[in-house]
Amino acid sequence: MQDRDLNRRKEACYVDIDNGLWGRGCRSSQIAKENCALRCVSGGCYNTVYGEDPLEEGEVDIRRGREFRNCLRKEIQEEKKLAKE
Repeated sequence: MQDRDLNRRKEACYVDIDNGLWGRGCRSSQIAKENCALRCVSGGCYNTVYGEDPLEEGEVDIRRGREFRNCLRKEIQEEKKLAKE
């Protein structure tokens, strides 16, 4: 999965968040919106990578961002594999 695929998924999630589908809390701040978007893209990967320590205002965590993308790649590969069976 390319970063553009992740970005497309996140953009779709941002639309849902902006439309109120994720609740008011997801629109309370930019970082709340980002955490909700990551949960929207993949709840399992979000819980694995950020669940115990969500992103905080102003935080840029490149290492966990990579972990999230790697987790998502594996998740998508598993979904494709199961779909073929």
